[in-house]
Amino acid sequence: GSLITLSCLSHRAVCQVISSAVPADSVLENGTSDSSWITRLENNYGFYIGLGLAVFSSFLIGSSVILKKKGLLRLVEKGGTRAGDGGHGYLKDWLWWAGLLT
Repeated sequence: GSLITLSCLSHRAVCQVISSAVPADSVLENGTSDSSWITRLENNYGFYIGLGLAVFSSFLIGSSVILKKKGLLRLVEKGGTRAGDGGHGYLKDWLWWAGLLT
């Protein structure tokens, strides 16, 4: 076999190539295998996966804003000090925390 010397700053390694193996799968020009299920999934459904993720994330962000706003409005209805006026009563409201964690 062949010997390959690799050097990296203060370390040095010598590797011996014992045999070469050719993969049974087809190899593209850039050296990646086309038979991977992830590659096939991205090629066939990549646009729809991205679109679904975008819609789902916008739903989560929107619901988060709505839940936090509902929690703040509930606090005002109960007569608590508004957050803008220095009140921290919203931290005790479960609806506000649900919006924050969404």
